[in-house]
Amino acid sequence: MNSPVRVWLNRTYSENVHFIEQLRTGTRPVVVHATHADPDSPVLAAADHGTPEPADLPTDAYVRYALDYCARHSVDVFLPRLHQLAVALARPEFEALGTTLLCPPATAVAAFAGKADGYAAIAAAGLPTPPWWRVRTPDELLAAVGRIENDGHTACLKPTTGAGGAGFRVLTRKPYDPARLAGWDHRVQVDQVAAALAAPAAGGEPLDLLVMPYLDGPEVSVDCLADRDGRPLTVVGRTKDGRRRGFTTDERYLEPVRRLVAASGMAYLCNVQFREWQGRPVVIDVNTRPAAGLYQLGLCGLNLAWDAVRLALGERVEAGGPPDVAGIEYTLVSGIQPVLPRRVPVRS
Repeated sequence: MNSPVRVWLNRTYSENVHFIEQLRTGTRPVVVHATHADPDSPVLAAADHGTPEPADLPTDAYVRYALDYCARHSVDVFLPRLHQLAVALARPEFEALGTTLLCPPATAVAAFAGKADGYAAIAAAGLPTPPWWRVRTPDELLAAVGRIENDGHTACLKPTTGAGGAGFRVLTRKPYDPARLAGWDHRVQVDQVAAALAAPAAGGEPLDLLVMPYLDGPEVSVDCLADRDGRPLTVVGRTKDGRRRGFTTDERYLEPVRRLVAASGMAYLCNVQFREWQGRPVVIDVNTRPAAGLYQLGLCGLNLAWDAVRLALGERVEAGGPPDVAGIEYTLVSGIQPVLPRRVPVRS
């Protein structure tokens, strides 16, 4: 079959212009749809059909919008980023339209939707994590930070939900000084966070945070392609040490990811991030979606974006052995990406 495959990406991150480019190098023609609430998102210009989407729909209404979009555009494969769990729960309704969801089953998405539940799932699969504490009150915060500092480490915090490092802070006891006005500074005073936890939350929702030791060493980000039953097919690590990037097939990183993916049934594409704690790799995050840097695997001959679409279409994709990644090192340089023409309001 050489008919075009219609693929939709909803409200995805801007780096997925590269994901779209990879789809276009596949073995079949594709027609890419992208929707976003930001009219200047570059994915709208990169797609064949870039469409603004409603910015403030409640979750249930958004799922109805997604079902209608798939029906109107005869979408073959839908890669959901926004409201991934709610969309995954409606999988039978999408399948009834002839649309395959390119995301893990709802059980896997739910397991890692929150970082606290995610760490529990990681531990249940037998994988190591750094020590962590869930804190909602000033007393819980001070107790957790005290334990970390008493062991000679610096504490950090992150919200239990979120992506892309949003809300990450390094905790300090030092008072604010003018030197911190220079450059980027993610530090915040412990007492300030404690005061925020003690204050009434806007909208009645209390703060829900994770506190753990700050791990500032190199990171390994492992990308995994699994079949529709969650059996790992291709697993490769990307190393990050400052600007310098590379790849790894070190089993200290790959084997735990295979176990986690198999244990959770994490179909299609996912990403697991590691740093080192006390001399061994530990899992710091699990993403039930393709990583923004997935396209970088093209440097070692892989196109997991297109392989995932093939799996969604019911095609067979063979398990691949570790690629030859020896000596491949690189850095990232931002480039120009087009946006759609600005829509000027018509004045009467």
